Amino acid sequence: MITFQKIRWKNFLSTGDHFTEVDFRKNATNLIVGTNGTGKSTVLDALTFSLFNKPFRKINKSQLINSTNERGCLVEVEFCINNKEYRVLRGIKPNVFDIIVDGTPMHKEADDRIMQKMLEENILKLNYKSFTQIVILGSSAFVPFMQLSGSNRREVIEDLLDIRIFSAMNSLLREKLKVQKEEILTLDLSKDNVKDKVEMQETFIKELETRGKQRIEEKEGKINLLEGEIQETSDETECLMKDVEMFNNDLENFTGANKKLKKLNTLKGQITQKVATITKEHKFFTDNTVCPTCTQDIEEEFRVNRIADAQTRAKELQTGYRELEDAIQKEEEREHQFTKLSKEITKLNNGISKNHTIISGCNRQIRDLESEIQRLTDQHANRNTEQGKLAEFKENLQQVFKKIADKKHEIMYHDFAYSLLKDDGVKTKIIKNYLPLINQQVNRYLQMMDFYINFKLDEGFNESIESPIHEKFSYASFSEGEKMRIDLALLFTWREVARVKNSVNTNLLIMDEVFDSSLDALGTDEFLKIIRFVIKDANVFVISHKTELYDKFANVIKFEKVKGFSRIASS
Repeated sequence: MITFQKIRWKNFLSTGDHFTEVDFRKNATNLIVGTNGTGKSTVLDALTFSLFNKPFRKINKSQLINSTNERGCLVEVEFCINNKEYRVLRGIKPNVFDIIVDGTPMHKEADDRIMQKMLEENILKLNYKSFTQIVILGSSAFVPFMQLSGSNRREVIEDLLDIRIFSAMNSLLREKLKVQKEEILTLDLSKDNVKDKVEMQETFIKELETRGKQRIEEKEGKINLLEGEIQETSDETECLMKDVEMFNNDLENFTGANKKLKKLNTLKGQITQKVATITKEHKFFTDNTVCPTCTQDIEEEFRVNRIADAQTRAKELQTGYRELEDAIQKEEEREHQFTKLSKEITKLNNGISKNHTIISGCNRQIRDLESEIQRLTDQHANRNTEQGKLAEFKENLQQVFKKIADKKHEIMYHDFAYSLLKDDGVKTKIIKNYLPLINQQVNRYLQMMDFYINFKLDEGFNESIESPIHEKFSYASFSEGEKMRIDLALLFTWREVARVKNSVNTNLLIMDEVFDSSLDALGTDEFLKIIRFVIKDANVFVISHKTELYDKFANVIKFEKVKGFSRIASS
């Protein structure tokens, strides 16, 4: 049972910087009064804000902070569950969300949403919808049970009967089934993979046994061909090397021709220059009898002697020149032979180099083929090892088949449990067991409020109503006052079911302007009798404008507004 003890707040809505506090356990029945705008409904917003981080009325969270002070908004609520004392603090500017258990703050999570989930699911064990159906009946933001959607009605009932655990288990099983089905897909892929390995290994072993020798023979044949090619190339290379040696010997006979030719050409140039000089001198003495420079006569005998001497030397030089040209021609021929032999030697050497490359490539291919032959020979010799690998693959395949069978068996059980935990499974059976009690209590409270109809809910939480006047009726068919009686009857019934089930039972019951709306005088009197004499172990708070109700309650809390701030005037 949740026993609410007290709540206090400051800088919340129209409340100022001093705490306003309400003691929930002090009196059994309490009337909260005040004029419009004095803050008498603030207790509802403060309570739901502290527990669920949102106000009861349709107010934006940013509007909860007092508009004058604009900071320091804080709400604290104290309650007890199973002998544990809890205090929840919630604030804005600065943001505050703390849960204190028996004086010790709970570990604060980085994300407040995680703490909120812990508060609702692990401590309170009810959410906002269920809380407002059991603890609060309001005239503004409250949505009566009969106006909730089918899924929200189920959620409230599951909270009351403490069977939401089945929904949680159902969700867990759904996720588990999803994971298991994904595991089956993974195992199927693994099965196909291992099957491929088995087939490949069987093919490999068969190939070893049937084609191993043939492949070895093929590769040995290739080696023989390569060795033959090496021999042919080697023979050709040997011939080329002999030719090179022969040409090198011949080349020695023509060595130095280029050097000698250069000397002869130099000598030729010198002789040509001397011939030109002698020719010039011969022409000078032939053409001149007087010196053109000094104008003196040249002696005839001297001139004749010089001309004869020039002619003699010219003849000598001409003879030497012809001999020199013959020598040059011979050396040019020798140089030509040297160049020709050099080119032949280079060509032969290139052929030798090419043959060496061919031989090197053949040797490399032979080594690769020998390595492949060795590998095939080892594989053929190690057939037992390959058979062992095949046996291992087959064993792995059997293990995968067993895992798939076990996983499918597990899925079958989980699928069965999942079907039981669906809404139409075990939860529906539990709800059916409680429906007679729920319908009995609703009609009991309706009769207490002098409303004689036969109200029933089925397992889908759809109503069927019979009245002395009409055979078939629905909730929507009644007047607002009659709807209010049904809403109150359901509220009291949910509290009674919670008390019997001890699920979300609580001492607190707050009703906002119930008497100020559509409840007539007779209904008001019957309602007051119920909260005074029927509702046990509860602290009831009624918010109203009606001052004539003062003497009907054990305690009256009056709110007033002073200088723009709400406060409790008396209690």
